[in-house]
Amino acid sequence: MKGHIVLEGGSEFGGQMMLPDIRSMELAGGVGVPICIIPTAAAADNNHERAGNNGKRWFQKLGASNVTVLPLIDERSANDPTIIHSLEEAKLIYLLGGFPRYLGQTLAGSDAWQAMQQAYSGGAVISGSSAGAMVLCEFYYNPGANEIVAGLGLVPNSCVLPHHNTYGKRWAAELRSHLPDALLIGIDEQTGLIDDGDNGQWRAYGAGGVTLYRPEDRSLSFASIYMSGYSFLL
Repeated sequence: MKGHIVLEGGSEFGGQMMLPDIRSMELAGGVGVPICIIPTAAAADNNHERAGNNGKRWFQKLGASNVTVLPLIDERSANDPTIIHSLEEAKLIYLLGGFPRYLGQTLAGSDAWQAMQQAYSGGAVISGSSAGAMVLCEFYYNPGANEIVAGLGLVPNSCVLPHHNTYGKRWAAELRSHLPDALLIGIDEQTGLIDDGDNGQWRAYGAGGVTLYRPEDRSLSFASIYMSGYSFLL
């Protein structure tokens, strides 16, 4: 029994982001289930402790009683048996934002990513915000080097544009030129996209909307905007 995937557009831990996060906890089994915060993407500039603690306080504010920040910050810790065990037991795994390339490189091929996949296959919720959402897809954009990188592939043939309502939408034309056959998913800040609808549909939650740039839309001028509460197939 597979779990659920949550893709969030950034500016987490505030405002209407509580809507997708509360829904994530419901899908995971309730406020008492083990939740693991993964601060890897923030470790590239040594910001992982602050970011991880912010995440822990946020979920506790939403009623969670079993939240752990895992010290998964580099390739060594991504293969640490203690961390792997925590991931195997988790029901909600939340990948924080930060540097997508660092996060993707750290997790790719690691025991930690294998444990996350096993947890997902057993019903756990895998959630990522901004960089965390980006690396869950088959492709992600590394703005620092202006390059397309192979992601972890949990969401096939896709690429997330986070912070879409602020700067992410400016990436669309460039990404379409490099990924002509992929689905580009623009997600606004304080907005989450969850595969919890009927028959595999995804549903938007939160303050903003989700913009889909489908492969057949070469001009990028006919993207549909789905606001919170709408469900659709990717």
